[in-house]
Amino acid sequence: MSNRYPKVTYTEQGLREGMQIEDANIAIDDKIELLNALGETGLKQIVVGSFVSPRYTPQMARMDELMSKFKPIEGVTYTALALNERGVERAKEYSPPLTIERGSGRPTLSCHMCDIFVRRNTNRSQMQEMENWPKVIARAIESGAKEAGVGANASFGSNFLGDFTVDQYFALLEHQVALWEDAGIKVTQASMGDPMGWVHPEKVEEIIYRVKERWPEVIHWSLHSHNSRGMAVTSHYAALRALGPEDDLALDGTIGGFGGCPYCGNGRATGMAPTEDTMHMMEDMGIETGVDLDKLIETVWMAEEILGRQLWGHVSRAGPRPSNGIDGRNVKTKVYDINAPFVETLEQTKHFKVGSKAYEGGVYPWREPIASPYKDRLDKGLPTFEPDGDWPWKEDFFPKPSN
Repeated sequence: MSNRYPKVTYTEQGLREGMQIEDANIAIDDKIELLNALGETGLKQIVVGSFVSPRYTPQMARMDELMSKFKPIEGVTYTALALNERGVERAKEYSPPLTIERGSGRPTLSCHMCDIFVRRNTNRSQMQEMENWPKVIARAIESGAKEAGVGANASFGSNFLGDFTVDQYFALLEHQVALWEDAGIKVTQASMGDPMGWVHPEKVEEIIYRVKERWPEVIHWSLHSHNSRGMAVTSHYAALRALGPEDDLALDGTIGGFGGCPYCGNGRATGMAPTEDTMHMMEDMGIETGVDLDKLIETVWMAEEILGRQLWGHVSRAGPRPSNGIDGRNVKTKVYDINAPFVETLEQTKHFKVGSKAYEGGVYPWREPIASPYKDRLDKGLPTFEPDGDWPWKEDFFPKPSN
């Protein structure tokens, strides 16, 4: 991993955030096939679903069957969402392979900034969430906790109440930190949640800079962002750039970017950051992910077959940025055939993975095969441009100044 960036823990949420908005009748065997394939991609953190009431999330009604059939992969941490003690007890029946953990392990004060959303989502109020804070603090003191976290959900805005400013988020954190300080417990963690797709990279940067300036001991971060307005991946980038090697950052998303929340008003349009897009971005930033992007794309296509529609991600459609062989990137997709015919449809675009058969019979308007001295150089293992050399600057075709 590049030493410029924080340590990243990435969690794949497709079987939970993705499936929770889909048809409740999706075959359990299809889900298991997808979960097994995800385990082979190199992803290290995978959420298998939710132990919640089927009244509120009918898509999770068959969790027991899924858990009894899927094949856990060694080295992968599998978790499940459990919102209450009953859910935790159900999940414990499948541990292992499930890792039963609630949050980061640090006691955390948090609440939804949108009182409307939490009422719709969990049938509680923001006030009830806050009423629980003294209990959290008391348990932390009793257990001898030395560190704690603060944070909020709907950190950036709400479809029901509108924009939340960074000042509003920061004020909420100040009150939470004051409670921890009164208890003599140091705050080292901050979280930003975004269930309705209001995340924005500028706000992410400002929050991080302001928190780091005010509370420099905060080095553990998490960002859960939805992609309703197309800002999730760019916000991941903003967090990666704003943090440093002394920090760690928890991110998540779903293959293909599918998912959503029935309570927020955007349904399936809510989505999440497409996992393949975030992995692709991180690899090109020099952040090692350990993920086989080729296999990851296959899981996206598998999910599209199961759902019967195209998903939201980009790398699964256009492929990774192809390698020219001298760029040092570990990418299986090579530069395209310069004499490929027209590539117009999404099915033809799959040539990046399935080969030239994808565009066989395509329109070919050129009278002669296309050739280029730049491609000739590339084929010889030479750079297409020489920043400190002669090519193409001293070639006859390159314009020269008059004096």
